[in-house]
Amino acid sequence: MRKITSIGTGTKLCAVIGNPISHSLSPAIHNAGFDALDLDFVYVSFRVEDVKNALAGMRALENFRGMSVTIPHKIAIIDLVDEISDLDRHIGSINTIINENGKLIGLGTDGPGALKAIFEAGVNLEGQKVLMLGSGGAARAIAYTIAHNAAITKLTLLDIDAAMLEKLASDLKAGTNAPVCSDMLTDKTLSSNMKEADLVIHCTPVGMHPKEDVSLVPKDLFKTGQVIFDVVYTPLQTKLLKEAEARGLKTISGVEMFINQAVLQFERFTGVSAPEEIMRKVVMERLSP
Repeated sequence: MRKITSIGTGTKLCAVIGNPISHSLSPAIHNAGFDALDLDFVYVSFRVEDVKNALAGMRALENFRGMSVTIPHKIAIIDLVDEISDLDRHIGSINTIINENGKLIGLGTDGPGALKAIFEAGVNLEGQKVLMLGSGGAARAIAYTIAHNAAITKLTLLDIDAAMLEKLASDLKAGTNAPVCSDMLTDKTLSSNMKEADLVIHCTPVGMHPKEDVSLVPKDLFKTGQVIFDVVYTPLQTKLLKEAEARGLKTISGVEMFINQAVLQFERFTGVSAPEEIMRKVVMERLSP
């Protein structure tokens, strides 16, 4: 492991911003990768409320190479970067910023990371009905990626935020060919949609540390053969996943999406292949009881 004295004037800075941020494992996973490849990079975390000024600081600091973006800034930050792909602009959510000599390039790795986690779990999305709980930044990225890359028969969105829900539903209908339905998240709509969903993707902070004893989905709503994917990764096993497993269902932990998207970020930050197994080991050690 590199010593703190090895950090010098040429060291590249990367960081994760969000609020809250204390739960983030991004510093551990990226610094482990930097150490493994002996790269002159360091990664830290910042609790940020004022994202506009945070990005102004990044732009002004020559060595500030990369930024990871988490809750609640993934949507608002999209208007503050200088360049973004058409797909990411349609998604309306990004989680990564690269500083190219003061030019800030935004992109998303959540969607590809989630899709890889689904495929690696052995889930075939063709002809499946997908229920997504939440319509924020992660939900947008995953929904668009699935809509563009999988021949699903139905994508249903439920959320308590009417404006955000309507925006995502209308954007998906306009920008993809996926059959999209949406409704307000209530006990009734959750119950009725759980009855037909093949894959349930939970994209809200419910169940995240430190409020680990709650789940958005009552355990009596699970159905045989259903797959439950929780994007929350702290804790490793959320109450939602524990109860789904107890019912014999296939589950996908948010840690898989987290590792996949972090690997993609690492490679954009550094320009080299990420030491994926080392990064995975660090995360699993930190999350294991």
